[in-house]
Amino acid sequence: MTKKVRVRYAPSPTGNLHIGNARTALFNYLFAKHNGGDFIIRIEDTDQKRNIENGEKSQLENLKWLGMDWDESPDKPGKHGPYRQSERRSTYDPLVEQLLLSGRAYKCYCSEEELESERDAQRARGEMPHYGGKCANLSPKEQKAKGTEGIEPVIRFRVSPENTYSFEDMVKGTITFEASSVGGDFVIAKRDGMPTYNFAVAIDDHYMEISHVLRGDDHIANTPKQLMIYEAFGWKPPTFGHMTLIINSETGKKLSKRDESILQFIEQYRDLGYLPEAMFNFIALLGWSPVGEDEIFDQASFIKMFNPDRLSKSPAAFDPKKLDWINNQYMKQTDLETVTTLAMPHLVKAGYVEENLSDDKKEWVQKIIGLYHDQMSYGAEITTLASLFFTETPELDEAAKEILAGETVPEVLSAFEKVITDLENFDAASIKAGIKAIQKETGIKGKNLFMPIRVGVTGQVHGPELPETIELLGREKTKAHLKTAISHL
Repeated sequence: MTKKVRVRYAPSPTGNLHIGNARTALFNYLFAKHNGGDFIIRIEDTDQKRNIENGEKSQLENLKWLGMDWDESPDKPGKHGPYRQSERRSTYDPLVEQLLLSGRAYKCYCSEEELESERDAQRARGEMPHYGGKCANLSPKEQKAKGTEGIEPVIRFRVSPENTYSFEDMVKGTITFEASSVGGDFVIAKRDGMPTYNFAVAIDDHYMEISHVLRGDDHIANTPKQLMIYEAFGWKPPTFGHMTLIINSETGKKLSKRDESILQFIEQYRDLGYLPEAMFNFIALLGWSPVGEDEIFDQASFIKMFNPDRLSKSPAAFDPKKLDWINNQYMKQTDLETVTTLAMPHLVKAGYVEENLSDDKKEWVQKIIGLYHDQMSYGAEITTLASLFFTETPELDEAAKEILAGETVPEVLSAFEKVITDLENFDAASIKAGIKAIQKETGIKGKNLFMPIRVGVTGQVHGPELPETIELLGREKTKAHLKTAISHL
């Protein structure tokens, strides 16, 4: 590429970082870094009514948490700023005036009520709603009369319906639009003077020297309007690439913010104790595939091998089970202290432990977390996995009850109760030796020995290493669980 690659992620500060937006940012980041280019963050905040407090801060913090950095942004200004659209009026206003003077744009005084009435009539006739051009040819005298009535106009771009617009999409190939499909002359400046999305984004991309625009394919319909703006000023448009939708792997439907079966905001995964490196890895595979079968890569590897030619033309399936598997792979490689930091707040939130633990209690909790280290998919999962350590009596499911119904179970549990009562050192090594002694004494071995002990002590048919589990439960709690199990035989 002869021209330096410059790409942008341009969120609106109207909410927290969504998975779909995170993917857009991540693919732009990888594309820029792979090509030695620049990654720019631009805040599209012209819709002041929808902006939320700390919306921009949340976007930037969550991108940083995912491991991305950028070259220019509101918090890292460069020569192409400002980086908030609300601060760029001095750029937009003269260009709106230029279009008005050239006749490529005009003032429209139609009220919202008039426009809605027009759309209703068009629908009644079976037409697609569009602006009919009522104000397109007002004389200067008519415009002046409207102005004296105190009506604030919008500015509309004059569309030539006979034109055709075509562009080569990095993902989808050649895409062609008839100008007549955009719904008539569209608004480029609102009544308060703020630019609309399609006008501002084209202006900003030009002046910020954006070379490539990678975004979701829900933006395809916006592209012809932006191409019209480029054409009106005689500018060369960037190269566009529209990534496929993300769908729910269970339903096959587009991932919607109303779909409560899937957590959709990065902050939710942070709060649950997922690892940022794992989230980065998972998101990078949503609509892009590496060569080969491997799926676990660090950021440097993704940057090295990122090729937009491998962006998928099919929808990307968001599979929570795959996310948990990927996060588990990273958890296994993460040191216990970090895993403890991820898990501990959830034990506190569940009321299992206090926030300020003594050193001994903290060491005990860390050992419990260590039991489930390789099994955990995310931090919050510890409250389910390790609940037996923090609840009085384990509840038995049907599988556990079936184990306890075995013929030799009373003999095994009675023998084990005596063993743990008599143990001088209540540690994993001594407990393991005690179980072996029961095997030698009774001749009962294998699952007929270990399963009744596991169920009798933990209430579970599966779990981590049994001697270590029993040691951390402690002598008194182990005996209490055994007594409860024996009383139900």
